[in-house]
Amino acid sequence: MRETALTAAHAELGASFTDFGGWKMPLKYSSELQEHHAVRTAAGLFDLSHMGEIRIIGPDAATFLNTALVGDLAAVAIGKAKYSLICREDGGIVDDLIVYRIDENEYLVVPNAANREVVAAALTQLAENGRAGSSATGYDVEVWDESEAISLIAVQGPAAAAIIGSVVRANETFLVEELRYYAFTTVSIGGDEILLARTGYTGEDGFELFLPHDKAGALWLALLEAGSDHGLIPCGLACRDSLRLEAGMPLYGNELTTDRISFEAGLPVVSFSKKEDFVGRAALEQAKAEGRGKTSGQRLVGLRGLGKRAGRSGYPVIATEGEHAGVTIGAVTSGLPSPTLGYPIAMAYVDLAFIDPRTRVDIDLRGKPQPFEVVALPFYTRER
Repeated sequence: MRETALTAAHAELGASFTDFGGWKMPLKYSSELQEHHAVRTAAGLFDLSHMGEIRIIGPDAATFLNTALVGDLAAVAIGKAKYSLICREDGGIVDDLIVYRIDENEYLVVPNAANREVVAAALTQLAENGRAGSSATGYDVEVWDESEAISLIAVQGPAAAAIIGSVVRANETFLVEELRYYAFTTVSIGGDEILLARTGYTGEDGFELFLPHDKAGALWLALLEAGSDHGLIPCGLACRDSLRLEAGMPLYGNELTTDRISFEAGLPVVSFSKKEDFVGRAALEQAKAEGRGKTSGQRLVGLRGLGKRAGRSGYPVIATEGEHAGVTIGAVTSGLPSPTLGYPIAMAYVDLAFIDPRTRVDIDLRGKPQPFEVVALPFYTRER
């Protein structure tokens, strides 16, 4: 397994590790429940250095990304970020990612860890050769996979802004306070220039910090020290999963796969108004015309448990009422007992006839049906 620049630091803190996308990552340090509640009430510190960082530079950068991804990246202002998808020609989702516009002709693409090499290869192929069947032979851009050189650390929770504000240079505190959601800036911490983004995957306020590997250890320790008076603790992937599920955020490999398209996942991120013939455009236009995810097929929904047991990924969802009672109508993609809400929650793809809120269904827990009802996502929304 690959290791991050902080693996030794995690071991010193007593972390238990897991294999995640080929990376040795901290699963938890003591209690995943304690870590979950710390993020909801104070702050959690995460090592996300397994994520990818791919830089796109050149005069055709905006046009290139508008061809590679489904969103309109040319419309993103410098200093802002956008959530988007990279798809196959059939519209299937290859990965979901965040794109930061660094400058007029420069972007930073952050894909998921397990998909980083696939995304980098797809972008490189497109940059060099253009679209198959297109008259374009390539783009005036350079694709640099910088993942092996960059660490990514996140601070998430209500106290995140106060913690980050206490470690940046004194005259830059306002940059932290005034930074908007899905925006980024550059700050100085301990004499090092660091890209600071107000993004996250927990449903809480939070920040992500991009920096070279050799600077990661010092920043990790500085944040632990600065956060000690704010209730910050180091957090692993276990609570990251429960936090993102409560916030209704999809996970690639669970909610998002090459077998699903954006309309089924309920992601309004496809821009048909842009001029570029992006990868998957024709298939997605046809799917939209056919009503896939709206009048045909399935849709991703939230399920609230009415009992005590939680459904897990792959468990069947069963209709309980009317002529379809007893029929399998979908499957769970993610599920667990919600630490914040106190009852089981799950996300599942179900047939469209069963997506209305308060629809009663069962999840088949290995032959034992458990009652759930359809609810709107997200399950949890932080107070602002």
